Amino acid sequence: MTDMRIALVTGANKGIGLEIARQLAEAGVSVIIGTRDPQRGRAATDDLAARGCEVEAIRIDLDDGDSILAAAETIRARHGRLDILVNNAGIVGSEDGPPSSASPEAVRRIMATNFIGTLAVTQAMLPLLRRSSAGRIVNLSSSLGSLAVNGDPTSPYYSARLIGYNASKAALNMLTVQLAEELRDTAIVVNSVSPGYVRTDLTGQTGFMTPEEGARLPVRYALLGKDAVSGRFLEPDGETPW
Repeated sequence: MTDMRIALVTGANKGIGLEIARQLAEAGVSVIIGTRDPQRGRAATDDLAARGCEVEAIRIDLDDGDSILAAAETIRARHGRLDILVNNAGIVGSEDGPPSSASPEAVRRIMATNFIGTLAVTQAMLPLLRRSSAGRIVNLSSSLGSLAVNGDPTSPYYSARLIGYNASKAALNMLTVQLAEELRDTAIVVNSVSPGYVRTDLTGQTGFMTPEEGARLPVRYALLGKDAVSGRFLEPDGETPW
């Protein structure tokens, strides 16, 4: 078992996930890239290797429970524990939209991946995180998951009515709150982090932040020290209202 911290970043073969993996690796963390497509995983590890980062890839599909359990067993066999879990993987849907018109099937797919899939990954990795002296869980949320923001006409996100995506991130925030309380007396810290509006495939390359900029806050909370806070919802400008 290595003395280096071990991190799993889901959905890390591109975009902000890949950048989170790079920044963690550069901070001296042994990083496992979680990806649905092994070929894309290999391309990501090759990309990071070319930049001097030693990482490995593992297949994990949030819509495939068997792949989640298999990934947890592989990490246990190779490393014996997990110190950092960054729940980054998520999807959007072209048929998502306002509550009056969004496709229920699209909403179901988004909720199944973004919330239920993340819950399944977290449950599978918890036994490994409990073996860490300072476990850290970072859930990649969004300001769109804030009930306060969704109800505030002065918010720049007020008009972003995507019932499936927004609800999935609100549910993810509930996971953060409840899990932080459940793990209050353990060494595991859990936080929701909204990285900001980042230019990725998820946003259609329309964000105003680069993936490098967007990865900084999740990485900071993944690397929190002994006095780490838990159960928070944060964005680059500070705490986000629930």
